[in-house]
Amino acid sequence: MTTKMYAATGDALAVIRCQNGRWTTDLRLQGKPTQCVAADPLRPELVYCGTFGQGLWKSEDAGATWQPVGEGITYREVMSVAVSRLERVGDRGVVWAGTEPSALFRSEDGGRTWEERPTLRSLPSAPTWSFPPRPWTHHVRWIAPDPNVAGRIFVGIELGGVMRSLDDGLTWEDRKPEAQPDAHTLRTPVRAPGYVYEAAGGGFAESFDGGATWRRDDTGLRWHYLWGLAVDPADPTTLVVSVSPSARAAHYGTQWAESTIYRRSGEGPWEEVRAGLPGPRGTLAYVLAANEAEPHVFYGAPHQGDIYRSADAGRSWERLDVWPAGYQPKDVTGLVVVDLPS
Repeated sequence: MTTKMYAATGDALAVIRCQNGRWTTDLRLQGKPTQCVAADPLRPELVYCGTFGQGLWKSEDAGATWQPVGEGITYREVMSVAVSRLERVGDRGVVWAGTEPSALFRSEDGGRTWEERPTLRSLPSAPTWSFPPRPWTHHVRWIAPDPNVAGRIFVGIELGGVMRSLDDGLTWEDRKPEAQPDAHTLRTPVRAPGYVYEAAGGGFAESFDGGATWRRDDTGLRWHYLWGLAVDPADPTTLVVSVSPSARAAHYGTQWAESTIYRRSGEGPWEEVRAGLPGPRGTLAYVLAANEAEPHVFYGAPHQGDIYRSADAGRSWERLDVWPAGYQPKDVTGLVVVDLPS
């Protein structure tokens, strides 16, 4: 098997390949403002990449070639994309795309045609949604199809909260008490039916009953602005999160930058991780990911673009040498790791 990473770098889509312990990188979609990326969990050669202003793109050959998806997504600012593990049409997973302003679209044919789920925009809280850097708008920041319950899907609105649908997005439930309102990353681990994790601007929240009820848990956290979140594929109670003192420290300029990684396992508190990582000062927020084929392995990339790997469930990390000579990522905002046949 070959491990592949897809990284949305803000000005390209990096296709990063590991064979025999050596990493090589090809840059695709160069010059495009890449924002998010997703791969089909059961056919990882099918990859989708959203851009800010140039729509959604797809690859059917593990990132070697790309083409725009078909018509039907109303807005060109594609902020999130996800592919269902459970809901399949033929040999492809159902694809979901979220945009700015907040709208959600579904494709059952690999991105050739799309249908909006418009009732999301009719929720009672919708008039209050607002993205602070662009307060006149907001967006679907994350999409998490449930891998164990057909029809159940979660979306995170930045800034608006976590919304749940039990019927493939035809109808929606508004944000629940104790879920965080500034949703950034959601995870629904396949090995833990009913679990939903949220990293948000106000801290961490989790549900153990499929999003019906939530609780907050910031025990041990020094700061409460969370960005990235990943779950150990072999142990859904072991998580890592990216933590900053504020949105400015997480995203805006190295003079304010301050971000670190925290780890939680089982019922224990959150604990800061430093081994192998750069110091918090000068580091922007991490995008975090896990590869289902690699137990106890995490990947992380701060916005500046260095990529780190942990092989011991997040306790220590090592920097990977992946970037071509002379290339510096503009802004890493999306990261997916999969295994492909060699």
